[in-house]
Amino acid sequence: MKIGIGNDHTAVEYKQAIAQHIRDTYGYEVVNYGTDSTESFDYPIAGEAVANAVKNGEVDLGVAICGTGIGISLACNKVHGIRCAVCSEPYSAQLSRRHNNSNILAFGARVVGIEMAKMIVDAWLTAKFEGGRHQRRVDMIMAIEDKQ
Repeated sequence: MKIGIGNDHTAVEYKQAIAQHIRDTYGYEVVNYGTDSTESFDYPIAGEAVANAVKNGEVDLGVAICGTGIGISLACNKVHGIRCAVCSEPYSAQLSRRHNNSNILAFGARVVGIEMAKMIVDAWLTAKFEGGRHQRRVDMIMAIEDKQ
């Protein structure tokens, strides 16, 4: 499995730690779509890049990190077919996969500690979409996107 990570300048350390955690824990390949510099970097660039990588099948899933997770998630969600969920704890991350089939996880480097971020990523990566009644609702969400 390939996981893409996009980040801005506030999240360089988090990106590096999360990428290493994913490689060490799951053996997944991690592809960098963000910055490696702490110089100011606009999160919409990284959000769009990781979202396009997920949409185009370059990676299977994505992780997006900025100061709060909000801005980068908004950018990700502008890409057709993306369901990016901002999560600050593991339970929401797990349910975003199980119920909403989220394909990008976002969180904030200024909001959660690095160990909490690892737990959020673990909950998200190990959860599986349940389908059933949830598929109908995901289809409804995607139909809204198709009408725009």
